[in-house]
Amino acid sequence: MRAFDRRHPLLWDVLVTGFFVTAAFTDVLGGGWRYITQNPQAPTWLIVTLSLGFTVPLLWRRTHPVAILLPMLPLAVVNAWTGTDLQSSLTLLVVTFNIALHTALRTLLASYAVTMIPIVVDGFRNATEQAADQTIVPQATRLAMVAIVGISYRTRQEYLASLVERAAQLEVERDQQARLATAAERTRIAREMHDIIGHNLSVITSLADGGSYAAAKNPERAAQALTAIGTTSRQALGELRRLLDVLRTDPSTTEPPGAEPLGPALGTALGLEPPGVEMAPQPSLTDLDHLIEGVRSAGLPVRTTIHGYATALPPGRQLTVYRVIQEALTNTLKHGGPDATSTVSVSYGDGGAVTATVTDTGRGSTAHGNGTGGRGLTGMRERTALYGGTLESGPLPDHGWRVHLHLPEETPQ
Repeated sequence: MRAFDRRHPLLWDVLVTGFFVTAAFTDVLGGGWRYITQNPQAPTWLIVTLSLGFTVPLLWRRTHPVAILLPMLPLAVVNAWTGTDLQSSLTLLVVTFNIALHTALRTLLASYAVTMIPIVVDGFRNATEQAADQTIVPQATRLAMVAIVGISYRTRQEYLASLVERAAQLEVERDQQARLATAAERTRIAREMHDIIGHNLSVITSLADGGSYAAAKNPERAAQALTAIGTTSRQALGELRRLLDVLRTDPSTTEPPGAEPLGPALGTALGLEPPGVEMAPQPSLTDLDHLIEGVRSAGLPVRTTIHGYATALPPGRQLTVYRVIQEALTNTLKHGGPDATSTVSVSYGDGGAVTATVTDTGRGSTAHGNGTGGRGLTGMRERTALYGGTLESGPLPDHGWRVHLHLPEETPQ
């Protein structure tokens, strides 16, 4: 019925009003009003007028409850003064209920006060068998109970509406959080893909160029370059597979029903990845030597200086330092030129503090052409910002490039 009322409010109002009009005229035409009236000699035109005046305005009881009360009050006073006491006057209770349901409490109190006027008139005008207080108090109590029911019903409606609004707001917030999480995850994946592919392809390119130059004069060096290319390629494939495995939340959805999954044994047999790579962790500072050796094999001399130990450093901070050093060396490989050298200095402090500096002797301000707007430096700064650190990158005064990373001590939780 509520759903029908929401879809067709006017039709429902017509049905309710028609019910009260029918009931009032049934009382009039059947003569039932004469059994309770104190004025059985009341003229018919007055009875019909009062019956219509008490019932027809109910058509607007929900949209204009106070407005229909105003013309009904004089009719109620006439009904009480003449002693007709029509039962249709009880529709004032319906109007009071709607005032309590749709208007403010101050309006309800004022409406209650003016509705008491015909009740008081009836109590004093027709006090024959009972005292006035015995007539007025029950009617005033009945009117107050109707008002309380209307207030209770409105409170429940407002509570349900607040729950619906809260649910809708939570749904919007959930969707916004999902979109924000998706955007953050895409950024993280793009950063990881750049670090993995950009570094390894730079190393492979350098090895391939060196191997092609050495093929004619020193076949052994060319073979070593090809071996290093294969090792670097497998390492890149392994890291990519590990990154993609993180995205696959339900492995069963990626394989057709009944299909035999391609396990690590097949990948190892084909030479695409080393055994157990799918379970390998993210790179850490223990892999820094392997990273530097790969860069050296690509033709970039690297000198390292390490102060302290990284054993107590959390994995997230280790990955950040590793990726920043990797990106700096990759940029030197791509832009530093054939005679460039690099220096890596890492210092570990207390409480997770780390300072890393990577310098090179490349082509100065032109050595890192993507330093102002490329994805590499953007990714480094994003990683650094996660731990409240600072990242400085720029050309050296004479020539070369410098990347300086500092991660402060961890804030106690």
